[in-house]
Amino acid sequence: MVAYRNSTQIISQLLIATKESGQEGIRTGSLLSKSNLSHGRMSNFVNSLIGSGLINKIEYDGKNTFVITEKGKTYLEEYQRFSSIASSFGLDM
Repeated sequence: MVAYRNSTQIISQLLIATKESGQEGIRTGSLLSKSNLSHGRMSNFVNSLIGSGLINKIEYDGKNTFVITEKGKTYLEEYQRFSSIASSFGLDM
């Protein structure tokens, strides 16, 4: 059985991957493999995260690197807290 992810779960996974990369940031290729999304779909999510101020895009030598912002860390913490509460009530996020 294939478990489909909703947009909120995908955003969470992108933020987790970006946070785990630390201050060095994560490059597009690594983010693609960790998110398990097509390049086009991932780009849409990343652009949304940048527009919301949850991650920053740094271009260096023609390569894009993404770093989570403080706002992104706060969002991720709150999402994880809410997900945990929902799970304790038997709800799937």
